[in-house]
Amino acid sequence: MACPHIPLSMHQSVPTRRQVLSTGLGLGTAGIAGCSESETRSTTDRAADPDFEVDTVAEGLTHPWGLAALPDGDGLLVTERPGRLQLVDPTAGTTTEIAGVPDVYASGQGGLLDVTVAPDSGGWVYLTQSVSNERGETTTQLSRARLDRAGPELTALETLYVARPFVESSGHFGSRVVVGPDEMLYVTVGDRQFKNFGPDHVAQDPSNDLGTTLRLAPDGSIPPDNPFVADPEKRDAVFSYGHRNAQGMAVHPETGTIWQTEHGERDGDEINIVEAGGNYGWPVASESCRYGTDDPVGVSHDERPDIVDPAHYWPCGSGGFAPSGLAFFTGDAVPAWQGDLFAGTLAGRYLGHFTVEGETVTEVDPLLDDRGWRIRAVEQAPAAGTLFVAVDARDAPIVAIRPTEE
Repeated sequence: MACPHIPLSMHQSVPTRRQVLSTGLGLGTAGIAGCSESETRSTTDRAADPDFEVDTVAEGLTHPWGLAALPDGDGLLVTERPGRLQLVDPTAGTTTEIAGVPDVYASGQGGLLDVTVAPDSGGWVYLTQSVSNERGETTTQLSRARLDRAGPELTALETLYVARPFVESSGHFGSRVVVGPDEMLYVTVGDRQFKNFGPDHVAQDPSNDLGTTLRLAPDGSIPPDNPFVADPEKRDAVFSYGHRNAQGMAVHPETGTIWQTEHGERDGDEINIVEAGGNYGWPVASESCRYGTDDPVGVSHDERPDIVDPAHYWPCGSGGFAPSGLAFFTGDAVPAWQGDLFAGTLAGRYLGHFTVEGETVTEVDPLLDDRGWRIRAVEQAPAAGTLFVAVDARDAPIVAIRPTEE
């Protein structure tokens, strides 16, 4: 038996079937009791959150979308959705536009989207963007280039992968990219807002790239151990499918697993742990309702044993979360946050904070909930106790969250 789908506070944890199985909670009365804090890691079991200060490190950006801390700790790369890439010096408070970015389709939810740099990536900067074809149809694209700090400019720009098919839509492009511990690239592609909810939905069909997580080699080629390589009816790049619009992704610092945040329709937002070949249910299994109604989009995840359960979700009627960027905290400066998960929220307008015990996720006291900010991205500075946060607005800041020095 799953937890009852009753209206909840947006800050209340909802155990899922995945959590029940991993923690050994009972499935009778105890299974229902699992919806209470006593069955999860409660706030009273945690060390007190530290005092922290919020400093503005850049201002005047237009809808920043992606953040990437440079491996040497000397700056941040920040994408702006209209098609600009900025080099931010958090210490000096300066912002310098980088030349040579790829062309983008900057309309609706589209534009220059995510950016990432891995310490062992050979100096490559990876970017995701929405692009259009000659018919005005659009899709998600992955590119890479090298950063010349002297310019500053991008050089050796190349397209690595173009999601198929192009469609007539300006929404749900995904679009996050991370480098996994296997040195492969993981890229999210949204379902492009198709509304034919049912088994024929594009996200339930891995013969296309829509509503998927892609897995690619650093040069954009297909890894031979991808789950569908041997199936001629499925796309070789697809790693997981059944996603609606995953806009957050991070690598667990201990297990190396890929974690994602995914938008539901009316509520039904999810935190997922991505498994090779996994079907995550959208839209045949979901905890969300159709917009403007209390009508479920699909059945609950626990009614479909062939569907991978979310690690955490916000059921219909919970008030929404709308998750975006995602980061695990690994800095020594804040021991109370070690291993915790932070997620930006758009509708919720705060920085979500979660404890993680194995695959059990519990939402605890949020950060920045007094600012009214739509938070698009979050990134931890390398080997430090600083979280950088990008606010989604026409005139937006990048802020740093640091523990207060005593």
